[in-house]
Amino acid sequence: MALILSLETSTSSCSAALHRDGKLIAGREQHEPHLAASQLAVLISEVLADVGIEPKQVEAVAVSAGPGSYTGLRIGVATAKGFCYASKIPLIAVNSLVLLASHVEEEAGPADLLCPMIDARRMEVYTMLLNKDLVELEPIVARIIDESSYQEVLSKARVLFFGTGSDKCRGAIHHTNAHFISGIVPSALKLGKLAEARFNSRQFEDIAAFEPLYLKDFLIRKPKSLV
Repeated sequence: MALILSLETSTSSCSAALHRDGKLIAGREQHEPHLAASQLAVLISEVLADVGIEPKQVEAVAVSAGPGSYTGLRIGVATAKGFCYASKIPLIAVNSLVLLASHVEEEAGPADLLCPMIDARRMEVYTMLLNKDLVELEPIVARIIDESSYQEVLSKARVLFFGTGSDKCRGAIHHTNAHFISGIVPSALKLGKLAEARFNSRQFEDIAAFEPLYLKDFLIRKPKSLV
């Protein structure tokens, strides 16, 4: 039983939400790319103001922990840590792909498998495989998708592909058991239910030591020579 502030910045969107006992009471989303740095603090203020909650009343902060956008994750986690330090409350981390899967679990059939995908670059995605109950079947990886991807799994079960990386994979994955769902992005509005379970079981992070799951090193590209 808790009042939890949830933050999600693992993709080009960012969002903030308040949940009480796992139920959404306020939420704001921003879908303009590259605005997490400037908008996240604004969204937090708006969410708190929407329901007349003071920062000191929040009992924990939940954050989408990656994988995903390097910059987005860094901003989200730094903001969550700052709030937790200031208010002396616990930090809860939720895997971004598990959060993404929670958006479609109600659409899945009993035997369906869930394959959330977050866009990396070119034909690469951050992904994992779960069952309808969000139990991990294959671990998180950065995977390059081609025509051979998931063929063995698809021969045995229907697989739901969704998330910011799934649309670019439609042309590569061909099977009658492959089902693509468009328009699914991870959102803080869904994060509170997962965070509540972790709060009740005291699954808190070390605020000083916690780092997002970047999965890959951040690449800084040198500008092309003008000579």
